[in-house]
Amino acid sequence: QVHLAESGGGLVQAGDSLRLSCVDSGNTFSIYSMGWFRQAPGKEREFVATISWNGEDTDYTNSVKGRFIISRDNAKNTVYLQMNSLKPEDTAVYYCGAGYCQGSGCHVVQGYGVWGQGTQVTVSA
Repeated sequence: QVHLAESGGGLVQAGDSLRLSCVDSGNTFSIYSMGWFRQAPGKEREFVATISWNGEDTDYTNSVKGRFIISRDNAKNTVYLQMNSLKPEDTAVYYCGAGYCQGSGCHVVQGYGVWGQGTQVTVSA
């Protein structure tokens, strides 16, 4: 069983960095693809980044390529999102998800069956 909890959000200025963490308190973390999504007020939840079960494959939405890095430590049941050069448009609640998706199937909400509660990221200009 998977239970996810995000942390690491906060209020920062444009250009700053944050590292989000998502910990699974279950014991099957290593078999799942993991993803980070975000949702701004009044908008739908959108894909940010995904990583395969073994960490060998990653993918990002175009707006964060070169700024964000997704990684995972299966020994710690944790997936990370290192966010650099933050912009005001990165402001959102960030969610991690776990699922059996592959490839482009990991770019959509439906690719994940379990979600965390979210962590707020606010970037001021």
